[in-house]
Parts: sequence; structure tokens; C-alpha cells
Amino acid sequence: MAVRVMVVDDQAVVRAGFVAVVDAEPDLTVVGEAGDGATAVSLAERTAPDVVLMDIRMPGMDGLTATRLITALHSNPKVLVLTTFDLDMYVYEALRAGSSGFMLKDALPEDVLTAIRLVAAGEGILAPTVTRRLIGQFAHGAPIPPELSGRLAQLTPREREVLLLIASGLTNAEIGVRLGVTTGTVKSHVNALLTKLRLRDRVQATILAYESGLIRPQGSAEDPAAAPH
Repeated sequence: MAVRVMVVDDQAVVRAGFVAVVDAEPDLTVVGEAGDGATAVSLAERTAPDVVLMDIRMPGMDGLTATRLITALHSNPKVLVLTTFDLDMYVYEALRAGSSGFMLKDALPEDVLTAIRLVAAGEGILAPTVTRRLIGQFAHGAPIPPELSGRLAQLTPREREVLLLIASGLTNAEIGVRLGVTTGTVKSHVNALLTKLRLRDRVQATILAYESGLIRPQGSAEDPAAAPH
């Protein structure tokens, strides 16, 4: 079954470009398009898309507000934010609003298509520049709140290992190769750790790993390969 995609952008030419790129793929189909946040929310309620490509700056209701409302819908659409504005405030606000990913509009078409598929599969994605900003922001770690510390303690050694590999940017397939297990087994570990940590998706798991100091840049992270099996 094709992944149902909705495209939201206030610039008609840009919107048409994304629609054309997505609709050309046999496993993707565009079920609607909107030029502002309010229309996007209403359309998402009617069409129940799997993934919404969301602009941030739009007249009336902006993309961040629309993302917050759309991700709260019963049909549970995933939102992939696409913007020309590579600014920290937009990155963090988009993620806090419930976005499953954040990419810049200058990304290659094939990268956007890959991102749509990953988000639809529940994996989430961050543009490389965004990931670098996350690393820089949380390079020194932060005190772990007692409640979160308790949740982390619930993870099995393998689940903790998978968490670190997720935060290192590996997909389920890549984690499976690294650990010598099937992708299905990896998915089971991911679902278990997300449930224990009360997180929505892999993007939130990545942020948690950096915020808590579990992983740090330039090789100073806890070594996933060294974690007990």
C-alpha cells in the first residue's frame, strides 16, 4: 500500500514541485496539499495522511502550530518539517511540536523521498546539519532528572546499546548488521525502549541521549560496541 503524503507550503510553485516529486514514486501518493496551517489541519482530519511535509513560515497559522495539532489527531499522522530556515529555534520548536523529522528545502529530491519513507516507517530523520547542532548543543551533557534516570535504569543492556546506536544515526537495518541480529529484532528493541522511556519516536530518543550525556561528539560517547550484550 502506498504511503499517503500531504504537502503543505505557502508558495504554490514550491508546493507543486514537491507534489510532482512525490507523486512520481510508485510507493508514494499525494492525498492533498495546503497553503497554510489551518487548511492543513482541516485537510489532515479529512484525508488521514501517513506523512505531512510541513513548511514552517506561512500566513495565518504557522507550521509549528499546525504540526502540534496534526500530530495529535486520532489517525496519528507523522510530520516531516521542510524549511529554508536552518535556525536552532525552529529545529527545537518543530521537534517539541511533535515533528518526526526536520530537513532543509535544499536537500536533494532523493533525500526527501528517503526521509518520507523513513518517517512513514516510524524511524524519524534529522538533516545532517541539524544533527550537528544537536551534538554541539548537548556536547557537555546535562544532569539527568531523577524520573528519567529511573526510566533509563529499566532498559536492558541490549536496549541501552540500541539507544546509543539510534543516537549515532544508524537505521534499524544498520543496527541489525552491527549487532548481528535481524531488523525485526531491532524493531522490537526500539519499541521496547521507547515504551520504557515514554518517548514518541527515534528523534526524541536521539535528543534524550544527547541531553542526558549518554552520547557525546568526537568519540567521547559511551561506546555502543562496549555495552554488555
